[in-house]
Amino acid sequence: MPKMIFVNLPVTDLKRATAFYEAVGAVKNPQFSDETASCMVFSETIFAMLLTHDKFRQFTPKPIADARTSNQVLFCLSADSRSDVDDIVGKAAAAGGVADPSPKDEYSFMYGRSFEDPDGHMWGVNWMDLAAAPLQPEMANA
Repeated sequence: MPKMIFVNLPVTDLKRATAFYEAVGAVKNPQFSDETASCMVFSETIFAMLLTHDKFRQFTPKPIADARTSNQVLFCLSADSRSDVDDIVGKAAAAGGVADPSPKDEYSFMYGRSFEDPDGHMWGVNWMDLAAAPLQPEMANA
């Protein structure tokens, strides 16, 4: 069985956050959702668990950071094409997110944009042509 990734995100308004992630293409899994959490499925292996602040606090003694003013992680989703990148970011903006809070990545082998969800969590969306990717070490992190 492949490894699965569950990203747990604290959200201030669970219904709004759920609708936002549905708008950008995730599907809510009711089996792992209730009034305190929505399990949003991006693929067979990638899930975003949207948790109310009270629910999130059950898993950590640390304070919840305000994602609008600080970053601890940056998330990135792969896309099938350059137009798919634009489509996902467009859907995020139409659903109440912020399009392109970070600079665009524009290379011959890679195209990337970003969006911020209503709680300030930043997501990158990238398309890459791995066969055309250069072998230069400085581009390995691009």
